Amino acid sequence: MEKAKEMVVGIKELSSLPAVYHQVRGVLDNADSSIIDLANVVSVDAAITARLLHVVNSVYFGLMSRVDTVSRAVSILGMQQVHDIVLATSVSAMFKGMSPANMNMTRFWSNSVMRALIARTGAEMVRAGELERFFVAGLLSDLGHLVMYEVEPKLAEQAQMLSVQSGRPLHELERELLGCDYAEVGAALVDKWHLPPRLGAAIAGQIEPALADELYRRDAAMLNLARIMTDAMEQKMESEAIAELFDESIWTLSGLKPANVATIRLIAEMNHGEVVTLFFPQLRPAG
Repeated sequence: MEKAKEMVVGIKELSSLPAVYHQVRGVLDNADSSIIDLANVVSVDAAITARLLHVVNSVYFGLMSRVDTVSRAVSILGMQQVHDIVLATSVSAMFKGMSPANMNMTRFWSNSVMRALIARTGAEMVRAGELERFFVAGLLSDLGHLVMYEVEPKLAEQAQMLSVQSGRPLHELERELLGCDYAEVGAALVDKWHLPPRLGAAIAGQIEPALADELYRRDAAMLNLARIMTDAMEQKMESEAIAELFDESIWTLSGLKPANVATIRLIAEMNHGEVVTLFFPQLRPAG
């Protein structure tokens, strides 16, 4: 884990999230805070307010009437869900300028959104609650690779190439070549940002969810499902074949069943294009 922390420290652009996010976090951490307090904090930042209202009014959320104020958004969605949307929009804006030479950023963020949608859809199917928490976890789950390709691009690419050539798990090769894997680096970044511990635990545990802290195993299992499904979908695998890729423990921990894969895939693919546009309008369509 020390090597992962060293990598994160090496990128100045990622030193901290925008001030407005930390203010939002402070409101949620204060038991005496109200909807009005949260709305006041968000409204001070015009860019975050615009992105929040844009997301809330999208077809993805499917609200019956237009939301034109932050206070109404908070009253409809709830404080936790607004927090999660603010976090997602803050991260998407923060990474806008980063583009490691050896990484296709359009593909990276497209896949990150797919992981987010799969994790959220899976959580919704098992009624896990706090759905946007799973969306944010999925969106951030591969940030470790972005850090790796920024700090150690040659070794990160070498690990990827060797994994493809040999069939060995990528995380094993990353540990050998870089001293840590993408899950550890992602968790170190989340810890540096002082995000909720549950988020970091899920990201850290996504490779082997059964070994994660018991409180966070479902979250980690959803991220494991999202990662494997996204990679397999990119290879044009059929849903039945994708379902066979998972260890039985993933179904036990997540509460899902192999038969759910096709439905999760359909819903995620249906929403993917719109959500990419919502959070990453700067991206050019892949192709």
